[in-house]
Amino acid sequence: MYAKNDFQKAKAILDARIEEMGLRKTVERYKILEEIYSRDDHFEAEELYDDLKEKNFSVSKATVYNCLDLLVDLGLIIRHQFGNTHAARYERAFGRKQHSHLICVNCNRVLEFCDPRIQTIQNSIAEFYQTNIIEHSLILYGQCQKEGCKHHPENQ
Repeated sequence: MYAKNDFQKAKAILDARIEEMGLRKTVERYKILEEIYSRDDHFEAEELYDDLKEKNFSVSKATVYNCLDLLVDLGLIIRHQFGNTHAARYERAFGRKQHSHLICVNCNRVLEFCDPRIQTIQNSIAEFYQTNIIEHSLILYGQCQKEGCKHHPENQ
C-alpha cells in the first residue's frame, strides 16, 4: 500500500541527511526508497533487487545493499534478522503501526500482529523499572498450518 506522505517524509529526511553527509543525491537512492515505500511487506535485499530489475530499473546489487545500509542508518527502514538461518528482511519505518512478528520456521512467512495487551505489559514494566521504553521487539516462531507451507500435511 503506497502512502505518498510517508514516502515524502522519508525522502525529505534522506535529502537533508545526504547533504549533511556530503553524499550525492543519486537517482538510484531515490528509486530504491520509493520502491520500499510502495511495499507493505517484509522483503530481502535480493527480492528488492529482483523487483527493481523486473521494473526495468538498472541498478547493481552492490548499490541496493549499500543503499539499504544507508537507509537503516538513517532510520528510514528497519532491518530484521528473524532467526539465524534467514537473510535479513527489511520494512519501511514510517507509516507502519507498532506491531510484533510471527514467523513460520518452515516457509519463512512473516505475519504482523498487534495486541493491545503487549502495550499494557510494556507500560507496566516501564513504570515498575522507572524506565522510558523507546521501542520493543517481539518475535514468535512457529509452524504455520497454511496450505503451501512445507510443514502443512498436504505438502509432505
